[in-house]
Amino acid sequence: MTDQFNNEFNLDDDVIYLNHAAVAPWPVRTEKAVNAFCRENVTIGSKKYANWLNVEAHLKNQLAQLIQADNADEIALVKNTSEALSFVAYGLDWAHGDTIVTSDEEFPSNMIPWESLENQGVRVIKTHLKDTEDPTAELIKNIDSRTKLLTISSVQYASGLRVDLERLGEACQQRGVLFCIDAIQSVGAFPIDVKKYQADFVMADGHKWMLGPEGLGFFYCRQSSINTLKLTQYGWHMVEDMGNYDALEWSTAKSARRFECGSPNMLSIHALSASLSLLLEVGMNTVANNLIERGQYVIDKVQQSPSLTLLTKPDAQGNNIIVFKPTKHDTNELFDYLTSKQVVCAKRGGGIRFSPHFYTPFSVIDRAFTLINRFLTDT
Repeated sequence: MTDQFNNEFNLDDDVIYLNHAAVAPWPVRTEKAVNAFCRENVTIGSKKYANWLNVEAHLKNQLAQLIQADNADEIALVKNTSEALSFVAYGLDWAHGDTIVTSDEEFPSNMIPWESLENQGVRVIKTHLKDTEDPTAELIKNIDSRTKLLTISSVQYASGLRVDLERLGEACQQRGVLFCIDAIQSVGAFPIDVKKYQADFVMADGHKWMLGPEGLGFFYCRQSSINTLKLTQYGWHMVEDMGNYDALEWSTAKSARRFECGSPNMLSIHALSASLSLLLEVGMNTVANNLIERGQYVIDKVQQSPSLTLLTKPDAQGNNIIVFKPTKHDTNELFDYLTSKQVVCAKRGGGIRFSPHFYTPFSVIDRAFTLINRFLTDT
């Protein structure tokens, strides 16, 4: 990381943070933005509400830039990824016998909304991806004449597996199938191009690779797909003439704002906007290159140890999530040991998941593996 961003993070010296695939620490500038917003609320309340609206609009522009959407009109701010996925699940018109193609590795957020449609006669086809030569091809193979939607995580949370989103998008486009991407494990980690993927719907929460708070995410809905979704929530914020409170008649917003029914989460909007300003200043190509180097560094460390087994399949696109386990020792015991030594990581996919970010010092990764080697030697 370049020197100009060395002071952007202020983790305690004893903390070894390798858990961005769960909840990320905030940059210092995000803390400052939140403190300033709180102070403003304490001292003058909402006197400068017009400025808050400007921050909200700016955040949507930042998100559109981050995922290379046509414009901010295709971006709605949502509480979380699950809410956005539910907009799609309960906004589409389903017929008995329709199928949804997905994988068998999805986080519950990208499974439960679709499974809840089974009482309408909708069938969820879970494609087995583990140990397959070409996971993308396996997904495409399951598309048939009854497939209405293909939904997939851009990066699998428990294995780190990445599929070829461009190939999937092309396959869906050719077959008249809607394409939905749960991008929570890639937005903020890798460059995203929703147009190149030909995606209809993309969603992500801000608290992982975007370095923001929990409780605020985005829903991208391609302009040509906006009218395909029935609305399931209504309120003052989603009407076209939003500021006309005395209107006797109303119509829904033509933009993705139609999915925002009520008051925006202004505190989190200020926080996420500050976090994204860092990622955009660094540049997503730089972020991705730095992150891929660190991911490969973790993979190398695992593969160099005969006492560790790599569970994540190294990907030519690079890895931001790496899962491994001790070959002979108990995984739970190693995890508990690491946690006791201030290593922040996760247990996922039958192993221990490390997920550094672009700014993570290599020395932090070294410290984690020094502890792992100590555990493997002493127990």
